[in-house]
Amino acid sequence: MASLKELKGRINSVKSTQKITKAKQMVAAAKLRKAQAAAEAARPYAERLSAVMASLASKVIGRDGAPKLLAGTGKDQKHLLVVANSDKGLAGAFNSNIVRAALARASELKAQGKSVEFYLVGRKGRAPIRRAYPDNIAQMFDTTEVREPGYAEAERIVEDLTAMYEAGRFDVAHLFFSTFKSALAQIPTEQQIIPVPAVEGAEASHAAVEYEPDEEEILAELLPRYLKTQIFGALLENQASEQGASMTAMDNATRNAGELIQKLTIQYNRSRQAAITTELIEIIAGAEAL
Repeated sequence: MASLKELKGRINSVKSTQKITKAKQMVAAAKLRKAQAAAEAARPYAERLSAVMASLASKVIGRDGAPKLLAGTGKDQKHLLVVANSDKGLAGAFNSNIVRAALARASELKAQGKSVEFYLVGRKGRAPIRRAYPDNIAQMFDTTEVREPGYAEAERIVEDLTAMYEAGRFDVAHLFFSTFKSALAQIPTEQQIIPVPAVEGAEASHAAVEYEPDEEEILAELLPRYLKTQIFGALLENQASEQGASMTAMDNATRNAGELIQKLTIQYNRSRQAAITTELIEIIAGAEAL
């Protein structure tokens, strides 16, 4: 049985931890409001850009001059999995859920005889993926030098991906991130980004519209912008999801610490009462002996 001093030290230690988790919860709650607003504000732009691109793509798909980002390489043998994680922990299962979805997809592609490589964004997803596929890491994008990954980082990621695509490093690229629903719900999401998939439900415009320059030139400019928007949106969704998961995890940790403090306090009081009772018995026994 632990001594009274050990129990007292353990109680103080848990109380200190509880203060940290409570402070972390409040910080995450404050950051969540800003991150959620940014993620929700970016969604309409991404959706509208997708609709515009689908309208243009419907006019050029199948043509010889269709951009490679839209038409693809004609093969689907080499796959690149772009896994977007955060650089910080203490966010519950936020990072592990994204990694688990990426690893499941990699196993599925491997079973189909496809080759798989990873493009890793953020530090937290590196270790488990490198353990599972040590020789399949194509590139790692570091975000530790920035406070919050933004559009500039999305541009650099797209530059890397397009350069790898033009070099024939992969045929299909899949993006893995977490879609923010609420502080309690973050959904691991997979999205094909290269070649750009046709937008479901989009209908070609039959109006007599003449484009200047032609559709191919417009798409050549629009497709990289579309990719940047998708990557940027994924980073914003990740930031909101991370703060929501962190707030929930720290709230659970704070409540668990409170329950542990209560149990240790009861154990401390019982041990203290037993020690006092033992001392009284010894005093009474000594008095009677005299």
